[in-house]
Amino acid sequence: MTENAAGSGRSIAQRLDALPFTRKHGRVLTGSGIGWALDAMDVGLISFILAALTQQWGITKGEGGLIASIGFAGMAVGASLGGLLADRIGRRQVFALTLLVYGVATGASALAGGIVALLVLRFFVGLGLGAELPVASTYVSEFAPARMRGRLIVILEAFWAVGWTAAAVIGYFVVPVSDDGWRWAFAIGAVPAMYALAVRWGLPESPRWLLGKGRAAEAERIVASFEQQAAVRDHAASLGPKDAEPAPALAPLAKGGRIAALWATEFRSRTISIWVVWFCVNFAYYGAFIWIPSILVDAGFSLVRSFGFTLIITLAQLPGYAVAAWLIERWGRRLTLSVFLMGSAVSAVVFGTVHAEAAIIASGMALSFFNLGAWGALYAVTPELYPTSLRATGAGWAAGIGRIASIIAPLLVPVLLLAGGAGLTFVVFAVFFLIAATATWGLVDRGGKALDDR
Repeated sequence: MTENAAGSGRSIAQRLDALPFTRKHGRVLTGSGIGWALDAMDVGLISFILAALTQQWGITKGEGGLIASIGFAGMAVGASLGGLLADRIGRRQVFALTLLVYGVATGASALAGGIVALLVLRFFVGLGLGAELPVASTYVSEFAPARMRGRLIVILEAFWAVGWTAAAVIGYFVVPVSDDGWRWAFAIGAVPAMYALAVRWGLPESPRWLLGKGRAAEAERIVASFEQQAAVRDHAASLGPKDAEPAPALAPLAKGGRIAALWATEFRSRTISIWVVWFCVNFAYYGAFIWIPSILVDAGFSLVRSFGFTLIITLAQLPGYAVAAWLIERWGRRLTLSVFLMGSAVSAVVFGTVHAEAAIIASGMALSFFNLGAWGALYAVTPELYPTSLRATGAGWAAGIGRIASIIAPLLVPVLLLAGGAGLTFVVFAVFFLIAATATWGLVDRGGKALDDR
């Protein structure tokens, strides 16, 4: 990068941080959030579809775990490759491509005639889905003003609750209606394929990424359009005291490629910590929420009743996100994340040991509240750990490591249930939540500070 380009980069970064929240920010947030919600709807649907296929196809819990895990295998590959691609060819391009891939594969899943076809299609669904999530959070974080960046990322993550609630509604009203209900559920999940085109042409590219590629004129036009809408004329006067302070000068990035740079001395400890957090949170979250409908059926509740319980439990995700969004700019990223993870651990133990309907619903709602609040904080802190040239790669690889856990968890749950029932299973989840809460303190908290735009 030339000296002028670097100087332009500093100016544009400060101008982005100085902006108020505009309609253009809202479009970036909503456009990314709808894709996020559609992702959640797809992931959520599989938990209801597994319960239905157990009755209709007579699949075993081991086969059900394989169907769930193969999707997460695709997500692990997608997250790792998606981050690398987003740092190379742009955030918006990869975002649209991933929506298209998993939307088409989800629609095709409605036509699956057996387990083998469903397994192949679920892998491709995961491939697109895994790449989209870390890219979307990176994309929004690079537009968000520093003083509200954490809150906006938690709001982005809150779209997950909207999508998961939509999955619960579809699971409750569509899946049990007929033997083809699960096929209609997959067909509804194909909506992202159509939405991908709107994303591709309707959202701007990240100015920070454009600057890193030497495309300063394009970056300038995008930032100027935001400023024009916000009527910002005097950039220096509009900067608050914290926003005006430039990011500290840091050492050059490590040689040897983006993945090697994640393990440079500067980033090694935060990379280890964030990988541990992602691994543990994925293990506990997907192990629990993919199997909750089936666990309730095994406890003696009807398919429709277990789906109804799951819908109620899912609704608690929204206040969890709301509280996390409020706390993350007051308590900071690390404290908010660790508190919500500890709340998840306590809720998991209670959920696994109670039997009364009211207690199941209450503890399930608490688990949903704390766990999804933790997810919001996790997605907020992850992109902030790395500079712009590594941001999508770092977020993608952290998510990819987490997806390894989401592959293992659905396969391990049947073994845990057989060995010690729901009690043992959810105690194991609680242990993983506590490990994640501890690892949180190895992260860097950049709340309210400028992003590193190297």
